[in-house]
Amino acid sequence: MNLPIDLPPLKGFRYPREIIALAVWAYHRLALSTADVEDLLAARGVIVSREAIRLWVNRFGSHFADCIRRERPRPNDKWHMDEVVITIRGKKHWLWRAIDADGDVLDILVQTRRNAKAAKRFFQRLVSQFGEPRVVITDKLRSYIKPVKTQAPNADHRAHKGLNNAIEVS
Repeated sequence: MNLPIDLPPLKGFRYPREIIALAVWAYHRLALSTADVEDLLAARGVIVSREAIRLWVNRFGSHFADCIRRERPRPNDKWHMDEVVITIRGKKHWLWRAIDADGDVLDILVQTRRNAKAAKRFFQRLVSQFGEPRVVITDKLRSYIKPVKTQAPNADHRAHKGLNNAIEVS
């Protein structure tokens, strides 16, 4: 967490910017509850209510989440894509998943269909967010062929059941 030291205090807030930043950062980065953040700050000698932490998270959370996302390393250019059926309230849905070669989750999407339109929507989201991949590894679902060819024409598309084991394990 990088904060410039010479920032002016936030108007209308009792606590300095550094304490608010630490609370919001701990909530998002460490996935702590407001009670855990309250205990963390109390251990450092700062008495803050859970409600104040919740208000800080609601107000400044999106900014800190964007900063955390920017600090993440860029994903690998070799993607594994897969879909799995899940049941939600008795209705069949498809969970589309994509990971990179390091096993980091790129994106997930839940849809009611498993067709070319659904594959196109999912792959289009990935390409717009992370850029064009070098290699795309999928199972033998034919719905992947057209989206990969149109969205990433230079990508090497490998459709093989055994090669996609990395995402099957994740």
